[in-house]
Amino acid sequence: MQPIGVFDSGIGGLSVLAALQAQLPHERFVYLADNGHAPYGEKSDVYVLERSLRITEHLIKQHHIKALVVACNTATAAAIHEIRARHPSLPVVGVEPAIKPALALTQTKRIGVMATRGTVESHKFKQLINQHCSQADYVVCACNGLALAIEQSTHPSANAAEVESSIDDLIERYLNEMGEFGNQPGQIDTLVLGCTHYVFVADRLRKRLGLQVSILSTGDAVARQTLRLLQQHHQLQISQAPTPSSNRISLYTTGDLASLRYAAQRWIHVTAASCHKADASVA
Repeated sequence: MQPIGVFDSGIGGLSVLAALQAQLPHERFVYLADNGHAPYGEKSDVYVLERSLRITEHLIKQHHIKALVVACNTATAAAIHEIRARHPSLPVVGVEPAIKPALALTQTKRIGVMATRGTVESHKFKQLINQHCSQADYVVCACNGLALAIEQSTHPSANAAEVESSIDDLIERYLNEMGEFGNQPGQIDTLVLGCTHYVFVADRLRKRLGLQVSILSTGDAVARQTLRLLQQHHQLQISQAPTPSSNRISLYTTGDLASLRYAAQRWIHVTAASCHKADASVA
């Protein structure tokens, strides 16, 4: 059975992988965390494009993937058009901030967007905002360091209390910069998580913002689009019973293997045996 390839600059894409697992219970997945070159959000577009193309080639040649999910907002913005151009027969799904779903939810017409600087400064993101700017006000925040801090929280050698405190400080700083949240006129009532890493601190955001603010991510929408593409290409795997996740998921990293194992067990309940060091050709 050919797998679906999924990649991200690090462990953030595991949030997308979890949604894919739920939506596609009979498929196999190969996930590549490019931790050795993270964070993408603070790298140049040229650098992210080069890494994305190299990883795509690796997943095609080494793992014979039948579809690709670019589970990173920054990589989607910088590279997805070129990936599609170079591999026209490969179904490719990217991620982008949930701007349209946010419009359907907001009552105050004031929407917050947290993303990496690479995403915020990309042409693709600016185009997305411009398409919908007449329907709502967008408060966009480039959250430098937050994705990296979330990555660091998985390092076995990290000082847990120090890293967790750093994450809390960054969240507080960026939410304060964005302004007032709530359901009253002039307040931000909908928050879009424009980086897959941020899903893993959604509970902290919820604690800070309360129940009156909607918090949106992109994992479910990406999983639904992947399902549609597989159906269109007649590649959807159909079985009588779901395959155990331990038999259908392989995870690789270009960085620290112990960190990937920790993140996989903590966030998607995949055992350490499913985690591996990436081949030198892509590292």
